[in-house]
Amino acid sequence: MEYTTLGETGMTVSKICLGCMSFGSNARRDWVLGEEQSREIIERAIDLGVNFFDTANVYSYGDSERVLGNVLSEYDRERLVVGTKVLGQMDEDNPNSGGLSRKSIDQELRHSLDRLSMDRVDLYQIHRWDYSTPIDETLKALDTAVEDGLVHNIGACSMWAYQFAESLRQSEILHTESFSTMQNQYNLTYREEEREMLPLCEQKGIGVVPWSALARGFLTRPHEEFTRTERGQHISKDDRISKRIDAYRANGGIEINERVEALAEEKGVSMAQIALAWLFQNDYVDAPLIGVTSIEHLEDAVEALEISLSKSNVTYLEEPYNAVNVVGHK
Repeated sequence: MEYTTLGETGMTVSKICLGCMSFGSNARRDWVLGEEQSREIIERAIDLGVNFFDTANVYSYGDSERVLGNVLSEYDRERLVVGTKVLGQMDEDNPNSGGLSRKSIDQELRHSLDRLSMDRVDLYQIHRWDYSTPIDETLKALDTAVEDGLVHNIGACSMWAYQFAESLRQSEILHTESFSTMQNQYNLTYREEEREMLPLCEQKGIGVVPWSALARGFLTRPHEEFTRTERGQHISKDDRISKRIDAYRANGGIEINERVEALAEEKGVSMAQIALAWLFQNDYVDAPLIGVTSIEHLEDAVEALEISLSKSNVTYLEEPYNAVNVVGHK
């Protein structure tokens, strides 16, 4: 395993952050793993040196946090870095169980800590922008959580760069805790974040933890095979996710997929490993979020840390890319 410093937090994290959206309960999504299978992957990740884990309250409506907390309670908590997120409504009958108001943040943070069986969380992130709550209200609530010792650092997820810049400015004005990380969508077939968000993060010393590292599986197999998979068929029924896949395929995405396939064949590795190697060597990226549903995929991801891409390899992979519609902010 390789390690890096997460932005300017001073925390040392593995260059792989294990995303836990696929852990918990398959009551709502049939591809989510139950506790026994989830435990095997989490424990293997720790064996491989992963110390950075990311979940959210809405993943399996709390079951992801419970499963992760159950497993990590058996390990030395001081060696681990755990992040979770808040925004989505947890109870359809209670509108205050979602959003980024002071009330919601206070109660949902305590619920998350209870499910995680932890006294504090290392990274507490807003899961998107809340258009119903002024950002200064959210920042003051998060600052209180830090002051109360319930949170070490705060982070944000996909939003417009102007919104993130305003958040950072308001933190300075209000003298509150400032966002330390950005969890945004970034991969070989979706690089719109390079225009404004990633340069802003670099300028401000913000840690970058990208999601959709493998473009929802689009970068793991030849494009003509993607829709034949069970996951591909599931995605086609979800309009929100379908729009992301359309963006991955558009304006050079198909050719990028073919070049990933060709380079993987040349190096004798998988397509997923090439796509991950590109992120591991990317100067903007601290630790990509990698969600897996098998130990084999986890081990492949760790092995990708050993793959070296030359400048010509990187140019070859990036060259076909053209601008696509911005997606993922909702």
